[in-house]
Amino acid sequence: MSRGVDQHRNATSGSTGATAGATTEGMTEGMDVRVLPLGDRAVLVEAAEEDPAAVARVHRALDRDRAVGVVDLVPAARTVLVTFDPGLIGVAAVRAWVGEVAAAGPERESADGPDPEVLLPVHYEGEDLAEVAELTGLTVREVVAAHTGTPWAVAFTGFAPGFAYLVGGDPRLRTPRRATPRPQVRAGAVGLAGPYSGIYPRTSPGGWQLIGHTEVRLWDLAADPPATLRPGMRVRFVDAASDDHHRTTPTDQP
Repeated sequence: MSRGVDQHRNATSGSTGATAGATTEGMTEGMDVRVLPLGDRAVLVEAAEEDPAAVARVHRALDRDRAVGVVDLVPAARTVLVTFDPGLIGVAAVRAWVGEVAAAGPERESADGPDPEVLLPVHYEGEDLAEVAELTGLTVREVVAAHTGTPWAVAFTGFAPGFAYLVGGDPRLRTPRRATPRPQVRAGAVGLAGPYSGIYPRTSPGGWQLIGHTEVRLWDLAADPPATLRPGMRVRFVDAASDDHHRTTPTDQP
């Protein structure tokens, strides 16, 4: 991913004034996107919907059917950066590929099967759990049930190495960030902020609503890859107080 980020910076510095984009239209099955130029080695695919889950669907679809010559896909909150080798594929071909994938819709499966799913046991004893219950109008038990009852997807990573922004959960859990961030949040803390859930991979400042913590290590430089959660992966939280988390651990997953 670092390779794509570096190329993103280089392409940005070399594409001032390149603001016009091409719109991929006529997608009756779902993914409406714009393809924006970004230098001679990248394009920016922007989802029409202001919804991080829509961007995650676009990223998964592009990754499942990656064209020869595409070097990297770097998802963000509203866009997916596509970097490519111009010696293997041209910008017109990249645009055509994006349009074809978008027109096919988000449900086309790859030959490798569905995205891997990681189960994360969580101790639901977070400092803000009661406040989240009050903000959402749910009971504490219902907050836990909502958080564990729906699978989440890694939309993109950022903020800190190994920090994954998870989307697709129960919409009742949408809560604002804390008015005053904490100067220190423990590693493994599980939080909510807007449409996202996330886990702090290391001790750091943070302003998310904390509902629990996990003992799973999310960033390990000795591992390959070092990040446990990566864009496109699916995550299912399991209440550590239940017996369900004994069925499968994250190390059992691909």
